[in-house]
Parts: sequence; C-alpha cells; structure tokens
Amino acid sequence: MIGAEVRLRVAPKPGVPLAVPVLAGPVLAGQVLAGGTAGAWTGLAAGFAGTVGEVRDCATPEGRVLLLGAGQPQRGTDWEALGAAAVRAAGPVKRLALLARGLPPEAAVALATGAALAAWHPHDAPLRRLDLVVDQPLLVQPLWARAAAAVQGALFTRELTALPGNVLHPAAFAARLETLAEHGIRVDVLGEKRLRRLGAGALLAVGAGAAHGPRLAVLRWRGQFAVPPVAFIGKGITFDTGGISIKPTEGMERMTSDMAGAAACAGAMLAMALRRSPAPAVAVLAIAENTTGGDSYRPGDVLRTMSGRTVEVVDTDAEGRLVLADALHYAVSQHQPQAMLDLATLTGAMVTALGSHRAGIFTNDAALQAQAAAAGDQVGEALWPMPIGARHREDLRSEIADLKQCCAGPLLPDASHAAAFLREFAGDTPWAHLDIAGVRLDEKGLPTGFGARLLDRLVELYFEHPDRH
Repeated sequence: MIGAEVRLRVAPKPGVPLAVPVLAGPVLAGQVLAGGTAGAWTGLAAGFAGTVGEVRDCATPEGRVLLLGAGQPQRGTDWEALGAAAVRAAGPVKRLALLARGLPPEAAVALATGAALAAWHPHDAPLRRLDLVVDQPLLVQPLWARAAAAVQGALFTRELTALPGNVLHPAAFAARLETLAEHGIRVDVLGEKRLRRLGAGALLAVGAGAAHGPRLAVLRWRGQFAVPPVAFIGKGITFDTGGISIKPTEGMERMTSDMAGAAACAGAMLAMALRRSPAPAVAVLAIAENTTGGDSYRPGDVLRTMSGRTVEVVDTDAEGRLVLADALHYAVSQHQPQAMLDLATLTGAMVTALGSHRAGIFTNDAALQAQAAAAGDQVGEALWPMPIGARHREDLRSEIADLKQCCAGPLLPDASHAAAFLREFAGDTPWAHLDIAGVRLDEKGLPTGFGARLLDRLVELYFEHPDRH
C-alpha cells in the first residue's frame, strides 16, 4: 500500500487528533457535523463561522480537535478539499481522525479521499493512519474500497513521477511497471531489438542518444467482457533535455516529470486491477530519455514511423509527439481498441493557454470528449476542449516526408499542431489527446497524479456496463 492507511471507526479514539467539519448555518453559525455527539462540541464552535478555509485548533481533555469550515450547506461542500485541508491543518502527526458522522456515505468517502491524497509526500510523510469516523461503516466500506483503488492508482502515479531522472531511466521505469503483474496486469516490455523489428523509427530515434535505450511497455488488464479494450497511451520521457534543440537551463530540472502521462496511464491500470474492473484495458507507454549523444537524432532528419509514414524532424524538443505516434499505431494495429486516449506533458503552449487548473483535450470524437470531461469533473481533474483545425494539418505539410513533426518560425510548435500530428496516427478509432503539461505538478512542484483517477472513472462510467456491449 502507498500512503496513509484508512480505517473506518464508529467512534474517535481518545488522544488522536480529530478533524471536525463545521457548517456555516443561516441561523446558528457553526453547526458541527458530529452526529449524536454534537453537543460536546458546542462550546468549541462558539463564534466559529464555518466559512471555507476557516480553521480552529483546540486543546481538549480528550485531545486535540481541529474545527474546519465546511461552508454554506446550500452551496455544496467540496469534501475532498476539506479532507486535504484537515491534513494540512493537523501538521506533522502520525495519526489523524476525520469525523464524518451525519454525512452521506459519498461525502464521507470524499473526505477520506482528499485526506489520503494530501497525506502523500515523496519523502517520508509522517501521517501513516487515517481514521474515518462514521455512523454506519458497513454502508461506507464498499464505497471506500472503490475510492481506495483510485487513490492507490493516483499515488502510484505520483511515486513514479517524483523520481529523478538518474533513478528512473527507461530500463528502471520498465522494471517498476513489471511489479504491476502481482495485481493481475500482464506486462510486456519491448526492447530495442523488438522495436526495430516493428519499425518503431520515431521512438528509437528519440532514445538513440541516451545510455539507456527506449522501451515500449504494454500493460494489459483482461477484465470480464469479450470486447475490444479501451486503450491508454502515455508519453514516458524520463528526462527531456530537448535533445540537440536543447532547452534553456531555467526549469530544466522539472523535466524529470516529462513521463507523467505514462505514469498516469499505469496508475489507472493499477486502480482498475485493484477494484477488479470488468472492462478490458490496455496501456501502451512509450518510454525514452531525450538527451544528446553521438547517435542523437537531428533537426532535418526524416524518420520512418511504425505506421510506415515518414516524418520530417523540425525540433528535437518536440519529441513527445514522435514517441506517441509509434505508441498510437501500436495500440491500433495490435489491439484494435474501442476507444483510445493519450496523456502527455506535451506543450508549453498548453500551459500558456490554460495555466495550471485544467488540461486540454483534443479529439476526433465528440462523445468521447464529453465522457472524458464528465469523468474529470467527478474527480476534480478538469478538462477544456481545444481545436484541431484544417489549417493545423496543412501547416504540417513537408516537401521531403509525409508530414512535418511540428512548425517553426512564426508558427512555433503549439498544442493544436501537436494534436493534428497525433490524429494522423489514431486512424478511425475514437481518440482523445490530453495535454497535461500544466497540471502535472502542484504549486510546490510536487506531482499531482493528474489523469489516473480520470481514466479510471471514465472506464467505470462508460465501459463497465454490459448493456453497452
């Protein structure tokens, strides 16, 4: 298990810090959500307005009590955010209780989810145990088991993304993915010899300058339905110098997280396996290090991709779309998925356009776009629709190859051109591209795990119902 353990209890244990949500009532400000013990907290809550973000840290004979403002009930409460706030307010404690009596089971689970996600830190997080205090544990337990699988998938994504490039080189990344086999996921890692036989010229070129060669990791979850799988395609650049088109020094240290898309796909597969999803799924992860060396690919090179199409290289720092081109073709040709989504930290243009609160989604299928957006809204991972226009594809015309990798000059590499390029390798399969460049890290520079819960919820909502098939 990754992160803090969550256990259900019917009463708080004396001496364990207790976080208590407090509603802002229209008549009596400071209504405490403590079920039958509400009277015990009346004195502590006196004068507490219950507004969102308000915290009161109280010492009582039974132990420490944290009052947390839950806001106006008629406006709705973000229970995940409140759970995260509880962990931040508690500080460095080993154990924390969350009082969820009087809450609907779904709200109690959301409170625990937010706390469990906030409790994670890449370096020895002190909080190891969360007690969720509820009225009816038997009603909450199945809902929490479902949520806990998604939390584990997101935390696995964060764990991978937090690793430095000297630790998580392509071979090491593949080795960590192989541990997913213990959960029933079939893992197949294609090395350079197999990639050459497949003609994966784009992926091989991107990884040619690195000491550790590229890999294509294929994760398969069988499920129970005899239908084509849903496919997740992930960009797994373990470090990105920009290659010969080298990046500026400032901010390059963050390029250890350029594999966050692949990590999110792997996290989604873990979540599905932990909750024994009936839907079949496959993840195809293109893993490489984009660096400089004697064998590095160059601007002006022409690469033959796995699909047979040739690509003129314009900028070696636009490597993500190249490795995804081969991964997309592999997924389509080898697995014939019913739907396909790729996740990638692909462009700075997406950060400029949407900042750090939403990822962009590009697609060839309106229904898949709506489904992905709905799943993202449910788990707090928002998407925003972005265009692929006819002119974007026209801009990729090449005189020496089937298409250019990207544009230069006044048409600098941007998110829509990248999506137009990737669409060429999706074929007729319903496909969506999620550019997560702006949402992969939080304000502290820590990985968010964005995408793992979104993909898992997408499958749960739209691919796990027998009547669909």
